[in-house]
Amino acid sequence: MTETPLSAAAIVERVTAGDLTPGAVVDESLRRIEAVNGELNAFSVVLANEAREQARFLALGAGEAPGPLYGVPVAIKEELDVAGCVTTFGGRANSTPAASDGEVVRRLREAGAIIVGKTQMPEFGAWPYTESVAYGHTRNPWDTRHTPGGSSGGTAAAVASGMVPVGMGGDGGGSIRIPAACCGLFGLKPQRGRVTTAPMEHLWWALGTVGPLSRTVLDSAIVYDVIRGNLPTDRWRAGEVGSFADAARRDPGRLRIGWTVKPVTRGVKPHPEHVAAVRDTARLLTGLGHDVREVDPRYPDPTTAFVPQFFAGIRAEADAVEHYDRLEQRTRETCRLGSWVTPRVIDFALRRTEQVSARANRVFADIDVLLTPSMAHRPPPVGVLDGTGTVRASLKAMPAIAYAALWNLAGNPACSVPSGTGTDGLPIGCQLVGRTDGEETLLSLAAQLEATRPWPLVAP
Repeated sequence: MTETPLSAAAIVERVTAGDLTPGAVVDESLRRIEAVNGELNAFSVVLANEAREQARFLALGAGEAPGPLYGVPVAIKEELDVAGCVTTFGGRANSTPAASDGEVVRRLREAGAIIVGKTQMPEFGAWPYTESVAYGHTRNPWDTRHTPGGSSGGTAAAVASGMVPVGMGGDGGGSIRIPAACCGLFGLKPQRGRVTTAPMEHLWWALGTVGPLSRTVLDSAIVYDVIRGNLPTDRWRAGEVGSFADAARRDPGRLRIGWTVKPVTRGVKPHPEHVAAVRDTARLLTGLGHDVREVDPRYPDPTTAFVPQFFAGIRAEADAVEHYDRLEQRTRETCRLGSWVTPRVIDFALRRTEQVSARANRVFADIDVLLTPSMAHRPPPVGVLDGTGTVRASLKAMPAIAYAALWNLAGNPACSVPSGTGTDGLPIGCQLVGRTDGEETLLSLAAQLEATRPWPLVAP
């Protein structure tokens, strides 16, 4: 193995060619986990023996056609079921191991991926900072004094530090894009309904999606081609699209790109370095031949649609755990504060979601892609949630989700692309938002940016 961690695509190529074995790849991943996880607290559990056994099983199947993730170590966020592991959701309220893999994990294994462990998250993914009473603070590989973001912060820290090339996260209000921005990764929230939510009918009703974080655009595209698609139990389904991996390998053509630094959340002011990153990216895209101009998206107010689904999502997950009394005090407070969200309120919120989506998508009458900051503030020091209740935690979350959460409601695909570093030495991310079912356009454009303005493969 080389010192610089390989991408998932490179691992597949070299293992398939016989230059590496799955066992060697897994051993290197586990070596890195052993070396740095103690400081970062990215993994909640490491499945070393199981991963080595799966690698041996793959090596024995030499006569079979290798899958698109053949031999690739993958980390799984704690909200997804992995057979034999307790699905903790970032807390201690469950105690019984999952009897089987969730559908997304099953598809990853079927494609040849090797599950090396599960990653930390705030309880139920409620906050954009990966901190929990049960498991402590997860730290940013770029500067361990700072948060990696959340709620998929454990996955982001694992990928950005080179422990794994890709890891699974989830996004209900920015939880893939925020940690991607904090840790210098590529993170795409797909179109609502693109990836199955089985065994659940939905994730936080219309808000939640599942997807990877990666160091390269192509790696995310390959993973999405493996995990996308629905089961009969899924409440939402996305439209038809082509190969994401092919999209990541082709030129995007000349696109109409609108940019804005106006936040969706009123009263939030973007950091000057985030404003500068958007302007720099707009100039770069102009130089690449795109039609780029400043726009006013005239954002709708998402509050009446988002807040009920947030509360209802937390309450539904809390009602399903084995030991409600073991939930964090803040989580139980959130459940109490959300008691007003009845089935009728949820129905109203879903109708309002359709209205918000229609209004948000008006910006795409004249453009193909919207460029914004990924979040408003710089990654704060760890301990953001210490001593906070629901209200204070929500206020602290506002700058992180100010540009991201609207697109969970609207359902559109949106990604965070690394866009340099700030004077604090931490990464900056810019968000690209696409039309409905527009993942292919975003992947092509993000790959063009990656090729033109390469970003570090791992945190320094």
